[in-house]
Amino acid sequence: MTNITCSVKNSQNRKEIITILNDVSGFMRPGEMVALMGPSGSGKTTLMDILSGRKNVGKISGEVLMGGNKPSVPFLRRYTGYVEQFDTLVDYMTVEEMLIYTAEMKRPVEEEASLKVAAVEDTITALGLASCRKVKIGNHMARGISGGQAKRVNIGLALVTNPRILFLDEPTSGLDSYTSNEVMTTVKTLARRGLTVCATIHSPTPYCFHLFDRLLLLLRGQVVYFGTGGQEAVEYFVQNTPVIKGLMEGENEAEWIVDLTVQADRQGKAGEFAGAFAASRHKTVSDEALQSLLRDTPSMLDEDSKKELAVQRETTTPFWWALLVMIKRRAFKQYKNPEFVMPRIAGSVLFSLVIFTLYWKKGDDLSTGNLYNIQAVLFMWVVLPAYNSASTMPTLVMERQLFTRERNDGLYRVVTFLFYKMVEEVVILGLVSLLTSLLVFYTVRLMGLWVVFWLANFVTMITGTMVGYWFAALSPNMDAANALLPLYITIQLLFAGFLLPTGAMPNYWRWAANIDFLRYGWGALMKNQFYGDRNVEYVGGTILGFYDLAGINMWGWLGIELCFFVVFAAFTWTTLQYLRHDKR
Repeated sequence: MTNITCSVKNSQNRKEIITILNDVSGFMRPGEMVALMGPSGSGKTTLMDILSGRKNVGKISGEVLMGGNKPSVPFLRRYTGYVEQFDTLVDYMTVEEMLIYTAEMKRPVEEEASLKVAAVEDTITALGLASCRKVKIGNHMARGISGGQAKRVNIGLALVTNPRILFLDEPTSGLDSYTSNEVMTTVKTLARRGLTVCATIHSPTPYCFHLFDRLLLLLRGQVVYFGTGGQEAVEYFVQNTPVIKGLMEGENEAEWIVDLTVQADRQGKAGEFAGAFAASRHKTVSDEALQSLLRDTPSMLDEDSKKELAVQRETTTPFWWALLVMIKRRAFKQYKNPEFVMPRIAGSVLFSLVIFTLYWKKGDDLSTGNLYNIQAVLFMWVVLPAYNSASTMPTLVMERQLFTRERNDGLYRVVTFLFYKMVEEVVILGLVSLLTSLLVFYTVRLMGLWVVFWLANFVTMITGTMVGYWFAALSPNMDAANALLPLYITIQLLFAGFLLPTGAMPNYWRWAANIDFLRYGWGALMKNQFYGDRNVEYVGGTILGFYDLAGINMWGWLGIELCFFVVFAAFTWTTLQYLRHDKR
């Protein structure tokens, strides 16, 4: 990396520009562990996000090169590993399942299954996860693996894919000293095999500190030291900066450097320390080494490495394979999970029980006094599935961090994730709709074709689900999504044609009826119920004529409603693809 500078707008004052990183240069060699250190707010994570291609806000200048070549974003997603500071795992999977799932998603399709299993076994052994391999990850509601084990699983997800570079964001945060040492020793072992490791670390144990081969120290976004850590770093600061005291007896280098930099940061001496480093022999030596690497490394790359650096596809596996793995490893697990299944069936089943007991055998009574009851049943048959979509919406909000991490890791593309979510929901919603429609249609004795009655409910159900996904993708949090979805569905009720016939609407509002997906489901049900000689008299005409439904084609209207599902799926994909809630 050479002359990396990053600036962003101040969130409190949009007219003010804040420089997070200022002219940062340095290098990492294969097989080395490099520590990015500095007080909170010094720019450590920002620098690592730039190096890994994950920085998505701000103005960035300078150059990031790997092997002397500019890496593509697809290369960074496919061939580097990034371990987040906070765990983003699938809570209903076991440790072993989580690793196998990732291996199948990121290792080549043509690789034999036995080799993928072997890679998982090696990772479990290397990270000391054998004792918890069959334990579920868990969450705050259901206890699972410990924090230290979760951290090692996150590292394992990166390692099982055989990355070229491993980025670690505060890998020891939240861990006790023993576990921190254990985790970083494992990482050091892997580095010795040729893996390049870059880690942000705030306050390492003395043991962890000495595992790193190189130290890049930042203060207020400026480099104040780059070189070997340990005693050499201490001697540099004693000789080149206004340090009050050197290393005291019993004090370790890591604590001394942390205390020194925090104190310098609070005293506003970042510029003074950065100036001292810029004028030092250490800076001259590192610049010479950097220029040597830039000059010599490109000619040393083999053809495979050059192809990897220029790769244009961000996922290793194709769409169909990733979709199959997600269905096999995630959807089937979800179908066994009561927390996932019950919200999707409870509302529909309860509503169906109320409907068929309340309107028992009223569906074939076409007398004037009963017509309103039939219309109400048909209207509620499409309204309730739309509202029931609120039960599926939370999954997209709660999985947002997981989705972001897996997408950045190159496990799948947005379209793959969206297809998976559709399949996951459509299977269970289809079965629920099938059973409840049979129950209601025949006990209420509705007329017409049962298949139309079922399809109207099912298509409305999946369209409502996709509407919920769109609002979930748009919303910054669950509260916003919960407010927007019911508001939108309620507005749809007003233009569906039952509460106010389309012909009675003001001209300036009729356009809204044309883009109301509930109108097409309810209209198809009305035509199915009152078709032909069942189109009885109603308010001075026929019932279908009163609602402007006499000339419609019920199959065509079901097709139009299905088009809304496609449109909202396109909206959801666009939002997931381009809207970033994770500003970093």
